[in-house]
Formats: sequence, structure tokens, C-alpha cells
Amino acid sequence: MELHKYQHRAIDFIMQKKRVALLLSMGLGKTVATLTAIANLIELGEVKTVVIVAPLRVANSVWKQECQKWEHLKHLKLSIATGSVANRKKAFASDIVVINRENITWMMSTMRPQFDMLVVDESSSFKSAKSQRFKALKKLETKYTVLLTGTPSPQGLMDLWSQYFLLDQGKRLGRTITAFRQRFFRQGGYGGYSWEIMPHSADIIHQLVEDISLSMSAEDYLDMPDKINLVEKITLPADVQAQYDSIQSELVLEINSQEVSVLSAAALGTKLLQIGNGFIYDEEGNTIKLHDEKLNALSDIVEDNKGESVLVFYNFKADLAALQSKFPHGEVLDKKGEAITKWNRGEIKLLFAQPASASMGINLQKGGNIIVWYGLTWNLEHYQQGNARLHRQGQANSVVVIHLVVDGGIDEKVMKALKGKAKTQRDLLKYLS
Repeated sequence: MELHKYQHRAIDFIMQKKRVALLLSMGLGKTVATLTAIANLIELGEVKTVVIVAPLRVANSVWKQECQKWEHLKHLKLSIATGSVANRKKAFASDIVVINRENITWMMSTMRPQFDMLVVDESSSFKSAKSQRFKALKKLETKYTVLLTGTPSPQGLMDLWSQYFLLDQGKRLGRTITAFRQRFFRQGGYGGYSWEIMPHSADIIHQLVEDISLSMSAEDYLDMPDKINLVEKITLPADVQAQYDSIQSELVLEINSQEVSVLSAAALGTKLLQIGNGFIYDEEGNTIKLHDEKLNALSDIVEDNKGESVLVFYNFKADLAALQSKFPHGEVLDKKGEAITKWNRGEIKLLFAQPASASMGINLQKGGNIIVWYGLTWNLEHYQQGNARLHRQGQANSVVVIHLVVDGGIDEKVMKALKGKAKTQRDLLKYLS
């Protein structure tokens, strides 16, 4: 196997700039490009020690697998610092350490590490300036820093500040998140609880980070399959619709109230999502079943696609319970990855997955080409990465993404929000490409 030209472009960018954000969409080989840059820098004597921060599943498998896959990387010795404290401490004897992001605080406080190079895989997981992982990692001083993500701003450009702070300690976007907000955003929305970007601020932000950012889209470099987005409207039973309308009215009243409560508005919105999916939790956390409309719609989809494998994304635990009851032959995406192997061999016809647990480091493109969003998510990153489990290089067929949406309900607002967030992110990636 040989590296592609676009991967060499990423390698050169890392080596020349030293502190960079690689905004590469799924399937472009960001891992092998970064490892090649690491190998080159070690050979040149530029770096000796490297720490790679990644989601747990990715830390445990992907980076080591890439070293074993490519001939020019087989000499690299990676140690995985996950699991027990003893195993983690042992891993730090290696020159290249891969650690999961949940152990960053432990690493910084216990090991007091010194590394020449830091790689943050899926850097959007550091988008919160309040998170302990960000507060800990920002103290690590390195000569080279590489951020890797295909979704740098899943909830909007506010997500960029902490990620770029890891690169330049606030040189481009400001020393504090407060200064960043005050410069580029204004308070708005219901009760002033949200931050809205000011006119022309997006253009300025794009320009400020342009010199250390490289964006590449899979559609521009790879032969990607078509993706067909479909919406299946769900009509609720009359009695459930009445209950739904009552809670939706309460949500509107809550939002329009002078005493607006963000928490209670969010709770009402969650209730609407639950009702749309067919249930509601009572005050004790028990599940009260309301209807089977989404289950029936999914049943029709499965029936219409006999012999095909279908990946179903659910939202709540009660969703999974209902799915397993209706479709006992369905299997759940497991942490060990056994279902992934079976799916890609065509042995699973119905696979249930929670988007937060299936959004990174999983390749499912060989097992099927149909996705059903049974329960929608507000999280753009989880949504895009979830779809990318099938819509990626190596997929032999057009990918069909079906959204089960309550007619006139909050599901439609979720879809609209995802489109709005996606446009903000597309504008950023397009400018930096």
C-alpha cells in the first residue's frame, strides 16, 4: 500500500507548522498520516517522545492496528495506557504512549509527563473549556501539537476556542473563553441564555485560524458512495397526540415566560422526544408505554428490505428495550466489538446502536447500507459520525438514511437544528480547505 497525495499534504503540514489542526473528514486516513509524520520527526531527531489522546475504543485498537498495517510504521513501538493503574504506569516507559481521554487528569497529576509531541484524536471532545480533561491537558507543553477531527464545531463556532487554545494558548482566539464570546458573540435566544454569533464574526474566526488549519473533505478526494436522506413521517394516535400537544404547549409557555428555566425547558423537550418514540418515564424512572408507531414504521422498513442489513440508532434505554422486544433477532453493538465482526460478515440483519457509543473508530460499511434513526440526537457530531459508519470509502452501495420523524413534533426541530449546525461547520471547513 502507498500513501495518497492528500495524506502527504497532511504529513508536510504537520512537519512544517508544528502546531496544527487537521480537519479531515472520515475515511481520509488521518491516523496513518499522523503516524507517518511522527516516524519522520523521530528519524530526523525532532521529537523523541509522543503522547496520543484518543477515545477509549480508538486508543485500545486503532492506532496500534495502523502501525501493524503499514510496512513503514511497523518499527514504531506504541504502548497503550488504558485499564489498570499498573498497566498505565508501565506504558509510560515507552516513547509513544496512547491514552484514553478519561485518564488525562490522572496522567497530568500522577505522571507529570514531559512529551515532545501531543496528538489529540477527535479533538472536538475537548470543546468544553469547563471540562477537567481540557483544564488538565492545556498544562502540557510540547514542541509539536496535532489536533485531529472531522467535526471541529459540532454545536457551532463556540466549540473552537478550547481546541485552538491547546495549539496556541489563546494567541488567535483569545486568552479566555469569556473574551472570545464577548468579541464574536452576543447573548440572545430565549431569555438570553444562548450565544449568537455576530455578523461577519464567522469570517474573522476562519481567517484567524487559517494558517494552522488544514481541511480536507472525503468527497473531494475519495470515490464516495451516494447518500440518500429520507424522512418517514410518524402520526401519533389521537390520545397520545393530545398529551403531546399539551406538553408542547407547556414547553412554549415555559420558553416565552419571563421566568424561563433552561433546565425545565430541556426536560420538557426530552419528554417530547420520549413520547414521539413511544413511551415516557414517570417520576420514579419507570417506563410507561404509549404507542408503537415508530416500531411499526421500522417493521415496515425491515419488511420492505428483506435480506438487507439495517443499522438502527436509538436514543433512550427504553427505546432499546422496545426494539429488543419487537425484534428479538436484533443484536446490540457491544463494547468488545464482536457485533462489528459479525455485522461486516453479513451475519447480523438488524443492529441496534446508541450514537454516542458508535460514533468513532468503528467501520461497518461492509455489512450493509441502510441506516434508520429511530431516536434522533441533537448532537451533530454523533449524527454525522453515526452516518459515517456506513457512508465511507469501501461502501459498495448507495447509503440510505431514514429518519423517523413525528409529524409536526419536536423531531422536526431536531432535524432543522442539525441542518443549521451542519451549515456552520461546512462553512468553516470549506474556508480552511
